[in-house]
Amino acid sequence: MDVRVTSDPQAFEQTVFPFLQQDPVLHTIIMSNVHERANGTARAESEPSYFVSVHDSAHDPDVIGVAMRTPGRGVYLGALPEQLAEPIADAFAEVLPELGGVAGDRPAAHRFAQRWVERRGGSLTETRGTRLHKLIDFTPLSADGGAPRPMNADEVDLVAAWGKDGFAEELFTGHHEWAAKRLAEGTMWIWEVDGEAVSMVGYHLPLFGVCRVGPVYTPPTHRRHGYAGALTSHVSAIILADGNQACLYTDLANPTSNKIYHQAGYRPVADFVDVEFTR
Repeated sequence: MDVRVTSDPQAFEQTVFPFLQQDPVLHTIIMSNVHERANGTARAESEPSYFVSVHDSAHDPDVIGVAMRTPGRGVYLGALPEQLAEPIADAFAEVLPELGGVAGDRPAAHRFAQRWVERRGGSLTETRGTRLHKLIDFTPLSADGGAPRPMNADEVDLVAAWGKDGFAEELFTGHHEWAAKRLAEGTMWIWEVDGEAVSMVGYHLPLFGVCRVGPVYTPPTHRRHGYAGALTSHVSAIILADGNQACLYTDLANPTSNKIYHQAGYRPVADFVDVEFTR
């Protein structure tokens, strides 16, 4: 087995994308993060990212597993096979002085975490479970009034504030920059009722024919009217009409959202967990 580490997203993309694109839905997180850094559309970062690929041997170009760590975040393993978790943990331990946690398929994430604390000390705690869904049987959803429309140019501050409120950990900092990018890409939609924006749904531009829906956010005062579900199904219809597949992630601790997305035709693909490290 040969484990390779690089901070060059372009080289990593060339090495691992033939493997990842065999199932671009399952690998959507790693593919989108690597691609944004490879093509220069990711926001500027003060630290390097570290990308890891695992090969059968030093002379074998075939990839059998991948992982990544982008600045300020934990290691992301995705659907990594459990037996590759320990050598990948060892590889990251050689280049990372500190690490806050790991996310991915539960067996792989826990095996990585156990190896990490063996080497560095501390303890581990599973903090969150997420589920990846793929749109299989599209069904339009309705809401209590209102209609969808694209985000307007004067709504950058609003979308940034909603993003900060609902997705502070995922978006990190730079919420205004993130919202402006969504506007420029045309990848943010608003549900409007009587002239008031009441919900938003974004999506990622297609990569190998897959668009990942998110974030989905409705302010607390406007919830329980079906706005997010209706807007998600509208955005999903646009993705399908353009000839792409749609996928999204849900929080396993939120049965309401899981039920709504199931009604819209999304079906489970895989479950993942977040594991945090503490000293």
